[in-house]
Amino acid sequence: MAGYLAVNSLNLGKEKLPVIGEVQDFSLENVNGDQVTLADTQGKARLVYFFFTQCPDVCPITTFLLSQTQKILVEDGSFGKDTEFVSISFDPKNDTREAIKTFADRFKANYDGWYFLRGDQEEVRKLATDSFKVLIAGNSKENFVHANRIALVDRDNRLRALYDAGDTENVTPEFLADQLKELARE
Repeated sequence: MAGYLAVNSLNLGKEKLPVIGEVQDFSLENVNGDQVTLADTQGKARLVYFFFTQCPDVCPITTFLLSQTQKILVEDGSFGKDTEFVSISFDPKNDTREAIKTFADRFKANYDGWYFLRGDQEEVRKLATDSFKVLIAGNSKENFVHANRIALVDRDNRLRALYDAGDTENVTPEFLADQLKELARE
């Protein structure tokens, strides 16, 4: 029994998530007006989500899912220490720093471990497509269409999984927290 517990607690025998790709470098503005680069987020397991604040449906629901995941990670002490979130707006015209902060505050974002970022629309779209396999179409809040995916990134900036945030039966706060913590232990 002791051997089983040791193997289980160390994740021995579990298959590691595959490496899907490398995350390209970026420099984006946070809600305080500071530039945040990929290197600033390195060293922790991260969930990355692309959103826009005036989204009428999936963005608020998925951000709420992340806020519930944050709560679990704060309670166990891993949030901001071993795990982080990165939410990136692709609507710089409407998503000012103030608008993003208001949006983030609605979901009780803990800025010690949750970056809310914005940047040039085309650069963000390229980052989403090339690094995270997330399609963003349209050019304004009236016609945006985007994949509602949450990306799991390891401490070495490698994309390891993509989760369909609409799969509420399987993609739960507990599932996301477990995936993050497991990847942080690698």
